[in-house]
Amino acid sequence: MFAALAVALLLGFPVAFSVAAVAAVFGVLGIAGGHFQPAFLLAGTLRIEGFFHNDNLLAIPLFVFMGLLLERTGLAADMLRALDELLAAVRGGMAYTVVLVGASLSALTGFVSAAVIGLGLIALPAMLRQGYDARLATGVVAASGTLAQILPPSLVLIVLAEQLEVPLMDIFRGAMLPSALLVLMYLLYIFFAARWWPSRVPPLPSRELLRPIGQRGRAALVAAGFPIGLILLVLASVYFGWATPSEGGAVGVTGAFVLGLVRRKLDLARLRQAMMAAGVLCSGLLFLLFGASFFTLVFRGIDGQVWIESMFQHLPAGQLGFLVFINIAIFFIAFFLDFFEIAFIVLPLIAPVALKLRIDMTWLAVLLAVNLQTSFMHPPFGIALYNLRSVTPVAVPTSQIYRGAIPFLLLQLALVALLIAFPSIVLKTPTAPVNIDNVEIPMPPKDDGALERK
Repeated sequence: MFAALAVALLLGFPVAFSVAAVAAVFGVLGIAGGHFQPAFLLAGTLRIEGFFHNDNLLAIPLFVFMGLLLERTGLAADMLRALDELLAAVRGGMAYTVVLVGASLSALTGFVSAAVIGLGLIALPAMLRQGYDARLATGVVAASGTLAQILPPSLVLIVLAEQLEVPLMDIFRGAMLPSALLVLMYLLYIFFAARWWPSRVPPLPSRELLRPIGQRGRAALVAAGFPIGLILLVLASVYFGWATPSEGGAVGVTGAFVLGLVRRKLDLARLRQAMMAAGVLCSGLLFLLFGASFFTLVFRGIDGQVWIESMFQHLPAGQLGFLVFINIAIFFIAFFLDFFEIAFIVLPLIAPVALKLRIDMTWLAVLLAVNLQTSFMHPPFGIALYNLRSVTPVAVPTSQIYRGAIPFLLLQLALVALLIAFPSIVLKTPTAPVNIDNVEIPMPPKDDGALERK
C-alpha cells in the first residue's frame, strides 16, 4: 500500500484522491484474498459520519476564517510598522519585530503558508531596504512564519488532537511553553548574530529621526494590542472552559469582523475573498481526511497494524527508542510529504504502538508538532521556503534563502531534543493519587480517670 501510494504521488496525482484510490484497490484485493468481508468497508461511512459530529474539526473553519479576515484587513502591516519604530533604537530591532509580529500573525492565521507569505510581502522588502543581510532576513521571515505550526490556536494542533485522540485543550496547554521557548530561541539567535556578524545588521538610525518613546509606545499599543487581545480572548475563553473550541472560534471570527469594521479595513470584496479562501482550504482538508480514513481502515483490515507493531518490537530502549526512531523517520518523511499528509496517513498507524508503550499522547502530539515544523524549513523541499521564494525579490538567490533557513532549522531540532529529554516542558508534574485502601485514623487515648470522675 505504501509503495503504491508513493508511486501515485510521484506521478503527480492529488494526494486526497491518490490515498482513496489506493485504499479502494487494496480493499478489493483484501476482499478477494479473504482478509475481510465486503461489509467491513461499510465502517468507512460510519467513520466519515463521526467527523461531522466532531467538535474539534468544527473549530477548523472558524479559526481559519478568523485568520483570513485579520490577514485581509492589513493588521499585520500596522503591527510591523508600529513595533519596528518602537524597537528602532535596538540593534537588529526589525528582526526582533518580525519574530514578534510573526508569532502574532501565526497565532492569528493558524497555518504556515499564510503567515510566511504575509511576512514575506510585508517585512522582507523593508528589511532588505534597511541593509539586512539576505540570509538573516529570509531566515527570520521563514522561521517566524512557521510558528503557526505550534502556537495555539494552531490548525495543526487541532488536527493532531483529532488524529491522536487527545483533548484539544490539553494540547493547547502543552504547546504554550514550547512555543514560547522557540520564540525566545529565535530572539537569542538574532541577539548573538547582531554581535558576532555586525555586517549582517544595519547600523542604528539617528535618535533625532525618532519620535519620543511615549508616542512610539502608544502607537505600538494601539496597533498590536487589539489583535493580540483578540487571540488572548479566544484562548482564555477555551482555556477556562467558558467556551468550547468551536465557540471560541466563533468568538474569534466575530471579534475579527468587528475589528475590521471599526478600523474601516474590511469591505465586501475582502470579506468574499476570505470566505472563498477558507472554503477552499477546509474542503481540501476534508477530502484528505476522508481519503486517509479509508486508507487506514483498509490497512488495518489486512492486519497492517500487526506488521507495524512487530517492526517496533525490535527497537531498543523502549519509549526512548520509539520516540527517537519516530522523530527521525518523520523528519525524513517530511522531505516528501507535507504535514497534513503525515498527520492523516502516518500518525494513525503509530498511535496504537505509542499507547502500548504507555507514552503520554499529549507529549507525543506536541513533540510531533515541533518536529513537523522542521518540514517547512529544510532545504530544498521546505514549503515555507517555496512560499518565501515566490515573494522574494529576484536579486536574492535561492541559495541565500536555504543558507538562512539552516540556523533556525537547527534551533527547531534542538527544541525537539529538549522535549524528549524533559517531558515536563509539555506535561504538568503529576500528582500522586491518594490511596484510600489503607487509611488509618488514630483515636485519642482513653482517659480512664475522667470516666471514673464522671
